[in-house]
Amino acid sequence: MVALAFLTAAPGAEAGIADRMGVTFALMLQDFVDAFPPVEGLVVAVDGDLVYLDLTAKSGVQPGQEFTVFRKGEVFRHPLTNQPLGRFEEHLGYAQVRRVFPQFSEARYIPLDGRPRVRPEDGARITRGRIKVAIAPLLDLTPAGADVRRVPWLIGGALERSKRFQVADPLAVSTLLETERTRVEELLISPEKVTRLGRTLEVVGWLVPVLLERGGTTYLDVTWISAVTGTALFSRRQVLARPEPAEEQRFPWEPPALD
Repeated sequence: MVALAFLTAAPGAEAGIADRMGVTFALMLQDFVDAFPPVEGLVVAVDGDLVYLDLTAKSGVQPGQEFTVFRKGEVFRHPLTNQPLGRFEEHLGYAQVRRVFPQFSEARYIPLDGRPRVRPEDGARITRGRIKVAIAPLLDLTPAGADVRRVPWLIGGALERSKRFQVADPLAVSTLLETERTRVEELLISPEKVTRLGRTLEVVGWLVPVLLERGGTTYLDVTWISAVTGTALFSRRQVLARPEPAEEQRFPWEPPALD
């Protein structure tokens, strides 16, 4: 009877853990939104593989951000009225911010093959459009063994509701990883796989969620990896939150969540 009571109670110890991770990511969400402010500036200096931008923390710039670097070209006009409508742009590469100073920012420059060299007065921006991102299946490094397959959908829903991100279908992501025989761990250490799979999904970034324990405390750790270069740009870690009772048992007739 004691053994039976233990087996009956054990699943409850991890009840609703997927929902808990959804609640936890909601607490982290604003950090990811703030990492992608719609901002545009200029390259003011170039030093080897470093570029310096006329953007500061006041513009929302912070280490880990990735800017598209471009060069403006000729003006294009309306064919009937001859009114100027805009200018052509040439995409040159990417600038990954390393340090932010009071008057400027320092970034590592990643050129695109076959494009002209970057120079002062070229532009740098984070798009005003939605950022396209893929969410990897959760990497569970705890001994809990809970069913966490819903986590990418919970994270993706939060990102979509922010209206700043466009999320690739988590089912398509997991299917692609299975087809390519790629483990989630490889996304953290293999830039080549990150960029190749990112091109397939047509995204500019990956989110890799990890559940881990340190000193008896469980954390949700989420890393943003550039799908352009395969570089891990920033991560956030939050103690796993307790959900509201209504989140563990959403309807009165439902049994408690046992994931």
